[in-house]
Amino acid sequence: GELERPVTRMREDPRSEALATRFAAQWLRLDDLDKVHPDRLLYPDFHQRLADELRRETELFFSNLVHQDGSILDLFTADYSFMNERVARHYGIDGVIGEDFRRVDYADENRRGLLGHASILTLTSVAGRTSPVLRGKYVMEVIMGTPPPPPPPGIPTLEETEAAEEGRVLTTRERLEIHAKNPTCNACHRFMDPIGLSLDSYGVTGKWRVRENGNALDTRGDFYDGTPINNPYELQQALLKRPIPLVRTFTSNLMAYALGRRVEYFDQPTVRRIVREAEEKDYRMSAFFMGVVKSDAFRMQSVSASVQDY
Repeated sequence: GELERPVTRMREDPRSEALATRFAAQWLRLDDLDKVHPDRLLYPDFHQRLADELRRETELFFSNLVHQDGSILDLFTADYSFMNERVARHYGIDGVIGEDFRRVDYADENRRGLLGHASILTLTSVAGRTSPVLRGKYVMEVIMGTPPPPPPPGIPTLEETEAAEEGRVLTTRERLEIHAKNPTCNACHRFMDPIGLSLDSYGVTGKWRVRENGNALDTRGDFYDGTPINNPYELQQALLKRPIPLVRTFTSNLMAYALGRRVEYFDQPTVRRIVREAEEKDYRMSAFFMGVVKSDAFRMQSVSASVQDY
C-alpha cells in the first residue's frame, strides 16, 4: 500500500513524497494556515503566495527527513530548512536567489526545527497579534499529545480582556495574566501560557521581534516541570528532555493516518512497541513506517480493504 512504498523505495519513489506531504499536512494541521489572514495594515508583506511557500517549506522539510531516513528528533532540532528567495527574505536570510527551494542552514539557535517554521507560527496566531494560548495549546496537543481540556463556558476571551490601562496598550502577556487570574482558567493556562510565551519573540508571521506595540517583550516562564523556558531554544531543550511523549505522539498520528481512523486505547500497546523498536534504530523515520506497516491493525485493515475490493 501507499505507506509501504516509502519504506521499501524511500529515495526513488515520487509517491512517497506525496505521502510524506499529506501526512505532514494532516498531523501538523497545515490546512489551518488558510484560516489565518494576518492584518494587511500590520503585515503588508504577507500575502497568499508567501503563505503557500511557507507551507511548502514545512512539507519539504518533513519529506526530506523521510527520504534521508533521518531521526524523528530532527523535527525539533534541525538547524536547516528549505527555502527559496521569498521565504529566506521573510526570515531575514541573505544569499538565496530565485524561485527554487533548496536546503538552507542557519546559525540562529532560536530558529530550530518545526517550531521555528513560519507556517506553524502563523497558523497559531490571529490576524492582529500573536496568541501564546493557541501556540501553547498546539505544542501540547500536536507535539506532546496532551491536549488541554476546552475552556469552561462563559469565560471572557482574551479579546474581551481590557486592552488598555492609563492610556497604554497592554501587552499580550499582561492580558494573559489578567485572564489567567480566574482560578478555573489558571489550571490549564499555567501549562499552556509559558510554552506559548517562550515563542512570543516570533511575531504573527513568524518573523523575529523584540518589541510588541512598542513595549519590550517578556517571554519568561517555566515549563510544567519547573524548567525555565525563556525563548524557543530553551523550549526545544525542555521538550527533548523527555522525548518519549513526542515520539509516541508522532507514532499515534502516523498510525491514525495509515489506518484512516482514530488511534484507540487498544492500539496503545502497538504504539509503545513501535516506539521501543524505533529507539533501537536511533528513531529513524523508516523504523516508524515499518512498525506501522507490520502492525496487526494495519495488516488486518489491508486485508479487509482488499476483500472489499474483490
